[in-house]
Amino acid sequence: MAVEGSGSDLAQVVVLLSAGVLAVPIFKRLGLGSVLGYFTAGLIIGPFGLGFFSDPEAILHIAELGVVMFLFVIGLEMQPSRLWNLRREIFGLGLSQVFFCAFLLTLIGVYLLDLSPVIAFVAASGFVLSSTAVVMQMLDERGETSTTEGQQAVSILLLEDLMIVPLLAIVTFLAPGESATLTERLVDIAIAIGAVAALILAGRFLLNPFFSILAAARAREVMTAAALLVVLGSALLMDVGGLSMAMGAFLAGVLLSESTFRHQLEADVEPFRGILLGLFFLAVGMSLDLSVIGAEWQMILLAVAAFMVTKAIGIYVIARIFGTANRAAITRVALFAQGGEFAFVLYAAALAGGIFDARTNAIFSAVIILSMALTPLIGIALQRLMPRAPTDLDGIDKADGLEGNVLMIGFGRFAQVASQGLLARGFDVSIIENDVEMIRAAADFGFKVYYGDGTRLDTLHASGAREAEAILVCVDDRAAADRIVELVKHEFPLAKLFVRAFDRGHALDLIAKGVDYQIRETFESAMRFGEAAMIELGVSVEDAQAISADVRRRDEARFELQIVGDIYSGSDLMRGNMPKPTPLTTPRRAGKVYGADTLGESATSDRDNERIE
Repeated sequence: MAVEGSGSDLAQVVVLLSAGVLAVPIFKRLGLGSVLGYFTAGLIIGPFGLGFFSDPEAILHIAELGVVMFLFVIGLEMQPSRLWNLRREIFGLGLSQVFFCAFLLTLIGVYLLDLSPVIAFVAASGFVLSSTAVVMQMLDERGETSTTEGQQAVSILLLEDLMIVPLLAIVTFLAPGESATLTERLVDIAIAIGAVAALILAGRFLLNPFFSILAAARAREVMTAAALLVVLGSALLMDVGGLSMAMGAFLAGVLLSESTFRHQLEADVEPFRGILLGLFFLAVGMSLDLSVIGAEWQMILLAVAAFMVTKAIGIYVIARIFGTANRAAITRVALFAQGGEFAFVLYAAALAGGIFDARTNAIFSAVIILSMALTPLIGIALQRLMPRAPTDLDGIDKADGLEGNVLMIGFGRFAQVASQGLLARGFDVSIIENDVEMIRAAADFGFKVYYGDGTRLDTLHASGAREAEAILVCVDDRAAADRIVELVKHEFPLAKLFVRAFDRGHALDLIAKGVDYQIRETFESAMRFGEAAMIELGVSVEDAQAISADVRRRDEARFELQIVGDIYSGSDLMRGNMPKPTPLTTPRRAGKVYGADTLGESATSDRDNERIE
């Protein structure tokens, strides 16, 4: 019944799409998640089900590009500064979890499964590398990717992806027979370093100009092709260098994370990523060899149970050592207590090197696949069995289905004042805030504020951003404001965007991003403050107002110069209090000092308060 024999490639595509389209909605409706739906569909249409496909390995090889694209999208969200902030989690938490779990699993392999130390180590090393595809898909479905726990999970996954490189080198070293010479190994290392350096240089100096030229051509299909070229080209470069294709795509994403084309690239890659990732899960389901399970079911079930329990213990211990709360540590166990797709690569190398025989490879590949299939079920069971976490949100409504024609994000002291005119005029203002205490305090003064994080796209949708005529970004966090601006400009371009700027530099950045209106958060209050001080010091009200108007004009002129120049442009328009040079000779005639009571053309010149000869 294999489709391949019919010579119809179209029939294969139809069967694959039908399997996913039918299975995923059913499993999501049952609360079992899309990953398990794909696995089950793959098993049904695979060689041990209805037999539509007899060579799932060929599909799996292509479908791995879904994981590659997934890592590229993750990289786009990881600015270098953000990645640097996660260095403790990546190289501290990640390395500790990998080493500790590998040690425990090797002991289990030797003493419980009666494996030789080398085979036990390789089997354990493969199981340590959790499935990036499964974990990220589950985090994405729960909307937890941008949370603290989600970022820690991403950090661990990145470290595990990096570990495939030294693990493959170790497998090569442990393989019986002739080993590579020192010169050959040095050449391989040099090629790998050269591949990484080439990718970094290309990303730093070529990608942005490249996309700028393509954007000027205004050919959308070319931009899509270019996005795929960057992803697949970076993956190929890393593959040639003997490194992980997924890490190459991730690195390319990081290098483009601060590009103005970031959201466009994400939108172009997303459809391919979703389809190929689903195809990957289908291929994994097809690869489950039921004949091996039937023949070695005792060994496989024992290995699945022993490895998952042991890895769970290791993950929990490391999480608690690094200060993770009990509930979060248990949640991480449910996400990571499985093997992943990189185990197939490691086991294939072990088979080729003579460390594994065909039987051992089949057994541990089945162990990996079963553990991946069990992970969504474990996550569901954990959510249902664990008591509800204590929360500060009791009595506070989350943003969901809001429909105001004005959406205000953040409700601190700035937004409270800004909201008054809109409310007085009768506008329907929806307000979201992520500070629980602020929400409770606002309720005491008659404000209905919903809980929501404006830096998350799902929250913006739930808050009615698509229907809002105007979106007011009033948060007091510059990074958060920038993230919201990027999302709104890309996802809700029809909404008028008003943003509270942190300082002058931030205001210039917001202008460059195309916001409709920005204002420095302290500018107006500082102007009124200075004007009041002049009046109290004896300057007439009329003169103080005229001087303030002149300061505004100078500030506006300086700001316009900075838009086309840099932050130092127009500095001569500012008045300073630096000491003036003392003349070396006595002036031939007395100059005139313009004081607070002298106004006019001279009073607004750049030489105010200077002695003129």
